Amino acid sequence: MRYAVLVTGPAGAGKSTFCASLMTQLHTSKRTGHLVNLDPAAAPESFEYAPSIDIKDLISVQDVMSEFGYGPNGGLVYCFEYLLQNMDWLEEEVGEYEDDYLIIDCPGQIELYTHHPFLPTLVRNLQRLGMRTSAVYLLESQFMEDKYKFFSGVLSAMSAMVNLEIPWINVMSKMDLVLPNTDDPAGGGRNGLRTRRNIARYLDPDPLLLAAPHGSGDEANSINPRFHALNQALVQLIEDHPLVTFLPLDLTNPNSIGNVLSHIDYSMQYGEDEEPKEPRDLDEGDFAEME
Repeated sequence: MRYAVLVTGPAGAGKSTFCASLMTQLHTSKRTGHLVNLDPAAAPESFEYAPSIDIKDLISVQDVMSEFGYGPNGGLVYCFEYLLQNMDWLEEEVGEYEDDYLIIDCPGQIELYTHHPFLPTLVRNLQRLGMRTSAVYLLESQFMEDKYKFFSGVLSAMSAMVNLEIPWINVMSKMDLVLPNTDDPAGGGRNGLRTRRNIARYLDPDPLLLAAPHGSGDEANSINPRFHALNQALVQLIEDHPLVTFLPLDLTNPNSIGNVLSHIDYSMQYGEDEEPKEPRDLDEGDFAEME
């Protein structure tokens, strides 16, 4: 059985860093993982591990922009359309891997997950190849600085979950920027220290954060009342469909990435169909006489 994990999320959420940490965790656990780059605009130096499969071997944004005069977003859309028209290339690339983890680093353009049919079509093709697929959606802790920005991220995650319809893990990345750090002379929390109780309201999104008017006094009164009605509607939507919760990810804590990996394994039922394998050294040394 083969497994594929799509690492998604907005630009700057730490997807490539997460992929590298996940690769390291797999190697530490004596498991085989391969990095797949699906970002046709990614710079080679951005990868800690060289991709085993790279979409830039098929097409790149730079080539599309120079040949057709498209902008970055138009070039990215063209690249994914071209990939879907040449799925035999991807099928040939992944055909070599058996019983392996494919970690798929996706672009940061959020519309690819929430609006376009590219990734759902890609997922169906991976499943047709016999792969169990899941997705990880990263949102960085800086979103907690602005509750409206945070809930826009929550809604984007919810939209992507509905669009892809596969096992899904939401991760709040860069938690070291909001947690105390005794090794940091400044005490850590570069994005503002937060208590565990406050963080819990974001990891399990509390719609009441959005229900209260932004600010107080004259600032709150100056906001158009229509926005309050919109916020109440969003609160009702989140309460009616509580799909989104986040796992905290602090890469300065070695146990944090292991916890996320265990949730990904569970979501895909990793290893449940595997047959027991005999140790390689059974025919050597003291076990040779047992045959």
